[in-house]
Amino acid sequence: MIVVSDTSPLTVLLTVGEESLLIKLFTEVVIPEAVRNELLRAHPSLPGWLRVVSIMDAVQVQKYSRLVDVGEAEAIELARELQADRLLIDERKGRKLALQEGVAVIGLLGVVLLAKRKALIPSARGLLDRMAVEAGMYLADDIRDQALKTVGE
Repeated sequence: MIVVSDTSPLTVLLTVGEESLLIKLFTEVVIPEAVRNELLRAHPSLPGWLRVVSIMDAVQVQKYSRLVDVGEAEAIELARELQADRLLIDERKGRKLALQEGVAVIGLLGVVLLAKRKALIPSARGLLDRMAVEAGMYLADDIRDQALKTVGE
């Protein structure tokens, strides 16, 4: 399964030291150049398994960039071009645009729940708490509680 990632989810995972969950869950993790550049501003190095791919249709990225930032725009377009199984993105506008373009999405919450279901982490609640405290990830309490119920927490 191929997943293309936007910057925010990877930043959170890198900050809490849990980026390897992605390669354990997905066959391949791909990012566009704009996402790589954004990540490198905050993280001195990136995992070797993270593949950087250039987008082909710059015109389409320009169109998307009118609605979302360039990292999101490139990630959406790359997911389309690669026919990725999922686009890992959390921002509401980016998710909406991706879905309109026929790109299936998953958020960081979905990744955490999937990791819990596959027994890659002992506690989804614990990881979400760390993401909130260490990386500043915001998640509405009702959404968090409802999601945790789906994994028995």
